[in-house]
Amino acid sequence: MSEEPKNPTAGESETPSDAIENAPSSDTPDTSDLPSTDKPSAAAKKPAAKPADGDTPPAKAKKEKAPAVEDKPFAEFMQQDYLPALQTALAKQGVKDLDVSLTKQKLPLAGMSSAGDCWQVIGKFQEGQRQFNLYFPQENIQSQRAFSCAENNTKTSTLEPFLIDERKVTLDLMVFGVVQRLNAQKWLNLN
Repeated sequence: MSEEPKNPTAGESETPSDAIENAPSSDTPDTSDLPSTDKPSAAAKKPAAKPADGDTPPAKAKKEKAPAVEDKPFAEFMQQDYLPALQTALAKQGVKDLDVSLTKQKLPLAGMSSAGDCWQVIGKFQEGQRQFNLYFPQENIQSQRAFSCAENNTKTSTLEPFLIDERKVTLDLMVFGVVQRLNAQKWLNLN
């Protein structure tokens, strides 16, 4: 009779001798010599070559980022950056006689006179027939902002939120917001 082949699933399997020799033991915490797929091999752990003492390249100096124009003090930013940029953008849209200024005064809305003074960018054009106001209750462009407009020397009746969904308000975004709002009002010549 010939010997029947052993069936490893029937409980008669033998442990290979390699596995017995390299099996972890509770006696020693050493690792085995078997290659592992989760660790890099010792050959892959090559130390980086160190340059000679005189060959050390100089460390690159990090370029410091210039502070954003929006980080300037409020009045300085508005006078030096925002008002000129707004005038330029509206001139490109065909507004010829724009008079724009920054003032601190009471809100020009009925019932709001007791609210105190508020920073306002006031823009007038078409011989003063069209006026828009951009309001800043605090000296900070990142805080609340509002917008209003009036035509033919009438009083402003509605105060609208301005750029309320924006995380960070920038110079370009503030200029774009006013141009977009005036364009929606059909006040710009290119409409």
